[in-house]
Amino acid sequence: MIRLATVIETFEADFLAQYRDQLTPDHYRALAAMKHCRTQASPMMQVKCTECEHQKLVPHSCGHRHCPHCQHHESQQWLERQLKKQVPAEYFLLTFTLPAEFRALSWAHQSVVYDLLMSGSWETVRTFSQNDKQLQGTPGAIAVLHTNTRRLDDHPHVHLVMPAAAVDGEQKQWRTKPRGKAKGGYLFNHKALAKVFRAKRLAAIEAAGLTPPCRYPKEWVVDCKSVGSGEPALLYLGRYLYRGVIQENDIVACKDGQVSFRYCNAKTERREQRTVSGALFLWLVLQHVLPKGFRRARNFGFLHPNCKRLIALLHVLLKFVPGQWTAWIKERPPILCTRCGAVMVIVQTQLRPLFAGTLSIPIATQEAN
Repeated sequence: MIRLATVIETFEADFLAQYRDQLTPDHYRALAAMKHCRTQASPMMQVKCTECEHQKLVPHSCGHRHCPHCQHHESQQWLERQLKKQVPAEYFLLTFTLPAEFRALSWAHQSVVYDLLMSGSWETVRTFSQNDKQLQGTPGAIAVLHTNTRRLDDHPHVHLVMPAAAVDGEQKQWRTKPRGKAKGGYLFNHKALAKVFRAKRLAAIEAAGLTPPCRYPKEWVVDCKSVGSGEPALLYLGRYLYRGVIQENDIVACKDGQVSFRYCNAKTERREQRTVSGALFLWLVLQHVLPKGFRRARNFGFLHPNCKRLIALLHVLLKFVPGQWTAWIKERPPILCTRCGAVMVIVQTQLRPLFAGTLSIPIATQEAN
């Protein structure tokens, strides 16, 4: 496995020379964090063996949400929270895609456009749910923003995992759509969803004071498919939620000024390989760093964090116990002693790094500019 920190160390100078004008302070912070993640330049923690009393220093992870080497435990915690909210209904995965013509606008105003993309997806399904004869209420949805394709190109889109169910607050009723057969049921017409989503986003963009591109497609793309009980879809979304856009075991080569990585072709479902220059690879990764404070995962409707009591009440009234969600959860691996193999415990954290060198990335200077 080739670590991303190794790639950064090798091609950082070339990357900064080519892309410095396009970088924001968020990019610099991410680059600095991932470069020193779990290296001798990181803060250290002292661990002690529970059997032989052996002690050693272990580098901290950087904890950056875009680092592929970190945040695995946070992803597991997020997945656990979502699976505990399961309700007895068929789940659907909806994907709302921003047309390519809007990518320059989204890059220039990331926080605003991405927020409108997420809120617009929710507003669209809420409108359809309230007007649906079988639902007639407020739905619940789990939304996750993705900005990349599997080839790491720029491609903003939002995934919504949504049960075919709704709560009617006035009538105090719980309504669901009947489950489909082997091929899955029906939620909403994807072409109708796309029309409403398009109209809502264009109006919201203009209301935000932004100018849409001169030309854009009349038909936008929205996909809607059944995902059964929802666990596989949530597992897929949780896998990349806090761990960047590429897994380090997919970086297969780093030599001769180039980096090769593998990915799964979405159409053929076959593994393919892409080779680019080292500087371009770092740009493909870092261009997906989100603005500081932007929440890429959000819960809406009756799946909002404020609705815990409602979910608990539904579980009781419907006599429903969430599925075997623990089967999807993996415990954090322990630190094992290199002498006897026993589990080691953390004694002290945030110790001064062994290497006290300075960062080569001028974060303060960049922010000042």
